[in-house]
Amino acid sequence: MYDRMQELTAPDMEKIHGAALDLLKTLGVSFNEEEALEIFKAKGHRVEGSVVFFEKSDIQRALKTAPKRFTVHARNPAKSVEIGEDDFVFLPGYGAPFVMDARGDQRRATMEDYDNFCKLIQTSAYIDMNGWMMVEPADMPHGTVHLDLNLSNMLLCDKPFMGSPVSRQGALDGIEMAGILWGGKENIMDKIVSVSLINSLSPLQFSNEMTGALIELARHNQACVVASLVMAGGSGPVTLDGVLALQNAEILAGITLAQLVRPGAPVIYGSTSSAMDMKTGALSIGAPELSKNIQLVAQMGRFYNLPSRSGGGLTDSLCADAQAGAESAMALSTAARSGINFILHSCGILGSYIAMSFEKFLIDEEICGMVRSMIRPLALTDESIDIDMIKQVGIGGQYLTHFKTFQLCRTEFFMPAIMSRQNLNAWTKGGKKRVDQATEDKVSQRLAAYEKPEIDPGIEKLLINYVEKRKKSIKEKEDV
Repeated sequence: MYDRMQELTAPDMEKIHGAALDLLKTLGVSFNEEEALEIFKAKGHRVEGSVVFFEKSDIQRALKTAPKRFTVHARNPAKSVEIGEDDFVFLPGYGAPFVMDARGDQRRATMEDYDNFCKLIQTSAYIDMNGWMMVEPADMPHGTVHLDLNLSNMLLCDKPFMGSPVSRQGALDGIEMAGILWGGKENIMDKIVSVSLINSLSPLQFSNEMTGALIELARHNQACVVASLVMAGGSGPVTLDGVLALQNAEILAGITLAQLVRPGAPVIYGSTSSAMDMKTGALSIGAPELSKNIQLVAQMGRFYNLPSRSGGGLTDSLCADAQAGAESAMALSTAARSGINFILHSCGILGSYIAMSFEKFLIDEEICGMVRSMIRPLALTDESIDIDMIKQVGIGGQYLTHFKTFQLCRTEFFMPAIMSRQNLNAWTKGGKKRVDQATEDKVSQRLAAYEKPEIDPGIEKLLINYVEKRKKSIKEKEDV
């Protein structure tokens, strides 16, 4: 297959791998969590303070037990998804503290916003999984908001969902709630029902919260994206060559811990590393370096025979303008075409993760549909070529009124719901609306059409009761 983007050779990938092994053996990685250090010590790793050192054989053993693909089960079995090899999923944006409206006005996100994003995901034809913390609700207590996010994910959407990696206890709460949803925690010990994002703290660290969550999630056989976000020139080397080595070391260290906790625990090799803007000192996620890294991460994931993760519809723009469209489409299409399996941030992100936009969510969602259509292979069968039809129409004929055109006209081509294909007169009569302006009305229409998916009332009550009891327990501890 021909592609102008760089295809790493076997020696290239071995060089990146070797550089990571060198870092892991000589510098090590700091894990700021006591149980993690005890696990590493028990398995024969050299540990000095909080720094863990890795031998080549440690990494090789971990890679042998990590699965190359797995199923994430949804409470609606028809919506379960496969992750790995040729299968991939689109997911929404993640972690934005603000919401940006169609007029460019920014406000703090609320729990209502979070619920509305769950509803858009439920009604989406292209988003495969619910996310986690699409926005950070400012109107909910910080210590218990993870319970509310889990509850909304489970009740408002019946697609697979991401888990809560905010802390060890946050991960355990998510596991307990998933156990309720599946009729008992024992029913999910060998069934993957969530995927959680575990981020390293570059350079070469993992926080107490992320490490504790990783241990519990792996222990309960729930999937983890072990991801590195290196800011080239800031938290990592200025060259992408160096970034590849650094992020590789961090990811391999996290994957190794997961496999030590439970051999065979599902993991995803992930990164959204990009460049630091040298004028502002800020992370740029609309930069071409992000897309270059995406393509290289996909190859390294295949090198290790692991599913891979990257970002999707990412932009530095603060509104759903041409810049946002160009940057988002570049990253999203690169991720899908390169073979990324878990495409997070596919919809809604603005301003380098600072905000989510309902309007941009719908625009990005349609780009996801266009990308899926673009990469769908042709059948190339006698029936699909249909040379008899071409002979029948003949020289100078027309196909518009042919039976096969009538038969396939609604299904053969991608039909946009957002992007305009109007002529000038129709566009003028409609008010000359840009795509971001036209989408504003469609958000309210989608939300009005939402129907809550069915769930056993008894299970719903148990979930609500669990959240209420945990909130009460947390508040009592805070008041002491």
